[in-house]
Amino acid sequence: MSEPSRSTPTPSGQQSRDVGAPDFAAIKQRQQATWASGDFAIIGVTLQIVGESLAEAADIRASERVIDIAAGNGNATLAAAHRFAQVTSTDYVPALLEKGRARAAAEGLQIDFREADAEALPFPDGSFDVALSTFGVMFTPDHQRAAAEMLRVVRPGGRIGMANWTPDGFVGQLFKTIGKHVPPSAGLKSPALWGTDDYLRQLFGDAADRFRVERKIFNFRYASAAHMLQVFRDYYGPVFKAFAAVAAGTDGGQALEQDIIALLDRCNTAGSAALVVPAEYLEVVITKRSD
Repeated sequence: MSEPSRSTPTPSGQQSRDVGAPDFAAIKQRQQATWASGDFAIIGVTLQIVGESLAEAADIRASERVIDIAAGNGNATLAAAHRFAQVTSTDYVPALLEKGRARAAAEGLQIDFREADAEALPFPDGSFDVALSTFGVMFTPDHQRAAAEMLRVVRPGGRIGMANWTPDGFVGQLFKTIGKHVPPSAGLKSPALWGTDDYLRQLFGDAADRFRVERKIFNFRYASAAHMLQVFRDYYGPVFKAFAAVAAGTDGGQALEQDIIALLDRCNTAGSAALVVPAEYLEVVITKRSD
C-alpha cells in the first residue's frame, strides 16, 4: 500500500546535502544499531512512572487518537491506553516494538504498533489529537525535522507531550562523560538540548500556541554504582556501544568505567546502603496553534 500524502519534504538521506552538513542518514543508521543493541526494555520498563505522569500532564482522554513517537518498549503507549485512548505506538527498532506489543497483550490492551522513523512518520497531516514521546524524539539526529513531524501529525489545537532529559541532570552528565571517551558525530546537536525551555521554543516556534514546562525528577534505583553500571553496560545501547568502542577491559574501557562510577557516586543520595540517583528531566506539554 502506498504511503499517505505528506506535507514534509523527502526524508533525510534522499535529498541533496549541503557540503559540510552532518550526514543525518548515516548517523541515523548508526543510532538505530545503537538502540537495537543490548536490551533497552530492561531499563525502559523502570521508567513507566514517567509515561504515566506525562499522560496526566497531557490530559489524555478516552477515545482520543494518540501517537507515541520513538516509543521504545511502550511506557507512554501503555499510559495512554490505560486512559482508554486509541493509541498508535511507533519506533524504528522492531525488537522494542515487540516488547511493547508483549506488554500490551499481557494487559489486554488494544494498541496499534507500527515501525516508523520519527523524522518521517507515515501518517497524514492532523491524524492525531496528541503526540507523546518519553526520552525518544530527543535522540533524533535532525531536531528541526523531528519537531516538524510532531507538529504535522497533530491536529490544530492538539497537544504534544514530551519527557526530555536535561543537560545538567544525571543523564545529561552521563552523555558528557561518555563523550569524553567516545566523541559524538561531528556537527550533531546534543540530544539534551531538548531538555531546555528556550531550545524547545525555538524548535516549535510560532506553531505552538501554549507551552507548559515543568522540571521533574526520576530516581534510578539500583543496589550499587557497580550494579547500575553493569545493567547499563549490558542493556543500554549508548553505554553498551561506548564500551565496545573503547574496548572494554583495556585502559580505555577501565577509564570510562572509572568515570561513570565516579559520576554515580557523586549523584547517589542513598549513602552506602544502595544507589538512588535523581535524574532531572523536562516534562513538556505544547498546544498546537489552531488558526
